[in-house]
Amino acid sequence: MRPAVHQVLATLGYGDAIGHEVLGIQRVLRAAGYDSEIFVETADRRLEDLTVDYRDLPGASHPDNLLIHHFSIGSRASRVAYALPDRMALVYHNITPPEFFIDVHPLLVQLCYLGRRELGVYANRVELGLGDSEYNRVELEALGFPNTAVLPVVPDFSHLSGPPNFMQAGAFDDDWVNILFVGRMIPNKKIEDVIRAFHAYKRWFNPRSRLLLVGSHGGFERYFAMVHDFIARIGAADVHMLGHVSNEELAAYYEIADVFLCASEHEGFCVPLMEAFHMGVPVVAHAATAVPATMDGGGLLYHDKDPIAIAGLLDALVSNASLRESVLAKQDAALDRLLAKDFGGMLLRFVDETLARPRRTAPPVAFDFWDQVRQAEWLEDVRSTRPAAFQALPDEDPAR
Repeated sequence: MRPAVHQVLATLGYGDAIGHEVLGIQRVLRAAGYDSEIFVETADRRLEDLTVDYRDLPGASHPDNLLIHHFSIGSRASRVAYALPDRMALVYHNITPPEFFIDVHPLLVQLCYLGRRELGVYANRVELGLGDSEYNRVELEALGFPNTAVLPVVPDFSHLSGPPNFMQAGAFDDDWVNILFVGRMIPNKKIEDVIRAFHAYKRWFNPRSRLLLVGSHGGFERYFAMVHDFIARIGAADVHMLGHVSNEELAAYYEIADVFLCASEHEGFCVPLMEAFHMGVPVVAHAATAVPATMDGGGLLYHDKDPIAIAGLLDALVSNASLRESVLAKQDAALDRLLAKDFGGMLLRFVDETLARPRRTAPPVAFDFWDQVRQAEWLEDVRSTRPAAFQALPDEDPAR
C-alpha cells in the first residue's frame, strides 16, 4: 500500500502565501496518486471544506506515511504531529523575531519566542528541513537541521486574474502619482518608514501624489493607532489606509499604482513583491533579510533609509521613462526565472528522497502526552459549549 503524504499546519488562511502553497502542494500530491489531506487547527471559513481537524490526525497516522509540516509558529497541531510515528518533512515559512512586537502585541511576543524555541526541537525529528527561500533554509541549517533544501515559493497569481473591481480604487485613478504598499499593517513591515519616505516624496518632489496602504490590521490595533498618530505628528497628507480588500479590488489597486514601495525589515520571502512584478508595477524595496533574493535582480533596492534618498528613487521611476522600462524588464526576467522552476517536480523528488531515507528513531514523548491531549480537547469542548463553566474557576493565585 502506497504511503499517504499529508500536510499539517496551525491555520489555513485565505489569499495568503502559505495558503496558496499548501493548496498547490496538495494538487501536486494528489495528481501524483498520493492520498493527501490538510490537517489544521483553524481555517478561514471559505476554506474549511478543504481541511480536516488536526484532532483527526492520529487516526490517519501510520509509520510509513509522510507528514509535511508547515511551521510558521508553534501550535497544538504542531505538537501532535511531532508525537506521531509518521515520517516528517518540515517546511519553514519563518517566524518574525519577537522583538518587533514588544509594546505592540504582548501575546505575539510570547508566541514568536516560543515558536522559535520550538522550531529547534524539530532538528532531531524531521528527515528533511525545507525553507521556502534560501534565507529560511540557512536559518534551519544554523539551528542544526542535518538535511536542508529550498522548496521555492512559486506564486499563484490566479487571484489577480479576474476583472478588477474599481468601485473604490477608481477614486484614485487620475493624474496623481499613486505609491502602493500591500501587506499586513504590522511592525516588521515598518509602515512608518513607508509613510516617512512618501511624505518626503510628496513634499520635495511631487505634491500631486498619494500613498495607498492595502492590508489588514486585525489584531494589531495598537500599532495601527500608533501609525495614525505618526501620520498626524509629521503632518503627512494623502495617506490612505484601505484595510483588507477582495482579490478583485486588489487587482484594481495594482492597476492604478505607479510604484510599489516596501520598507519591511523582516521577510521570509514577501509574495506582494512578486505580485507587483506580475502586475507590471516597478518596485522600490529595503534590502533586508530575504527581499534581495526574492527580487533576484528586479526592482530597485535601497540600503540607506534616509527618506529623501528613497523619495529620490521614487521620483526617478516616475519621471524617467527609460529607467522605468529597464526596471520593469528586469522584473519580468526575474519573475520568468521564478515561474520556470519545476515546483511539482522538486516537491515529488523531495518526497521520494525522504521516504527512501533510513527511518529516524522515534521522537521522545512524555509518558502522559496523549492524556494531556485528550484533556485539552475536553476542556476546549467545555469552553466552546459551556463557557459559563469557566466562571466557576478560582482566580489564579499570583503567589504561585
